Amino acid sequence: MKKNETVILNANQIENKINRIAWQLFEDNSNEEEIILAGINGNGFMLAQKLASVLSEISSIKVCLTEILINKEEPFDHAISIGLDQKEYQDKVIILVDDVLNSGMTMIYGLKHFLNASLKKINTVALIDRNHNRFPIKADYVGTRLSTSILEHVTVVFDGERTMALLS
Repeated sequence: MKKNETVILNANQIENKINRIAWQLFEDNSNEEEIILAGINGNGFMLAQKLASVLSEISSIKVCLTEILINKEEPFDHAISIGLDQKEYQDKVIILVDDVLNSGMTMIYGLKHFLNASLKKINTVALIDRNHNRFPIKADYVGTRLSTSILEHVTVVFDGERTMALLS
């Protein structure tokens, strides 16, 4: 850890947030046979994997896990791809997952892919919501809300003993 970094969530706290979010997802979707967890490439997908693991332990809901590949730096210039055909998520519940909701740009472009299909509902998950939204998007399920300056950076590290969320 660098001198100018502050741990805002340690591994145990992150695990507790993931468990709480998984329980909320289960409670809100308990009558569904299947839900789709769509993690945005990188840490969003890793968070989706962790949520899927907890959901499989606490419920009988079938969880379909998929990764959304999006160029976070230039979303306008690159196609978004997902590991499912449209017919596989038609009339299903989609849960879009990312680690940090900052401006909302990545999440809104991730949602864009699903707007051509008839869905039961779509919800969003963010481990950390920084409240700097430039786009009309919010996280329905949040691990923690964090008031930061626009110049500060939040990094989530999923690496065993080093799992943490850092503010720099």
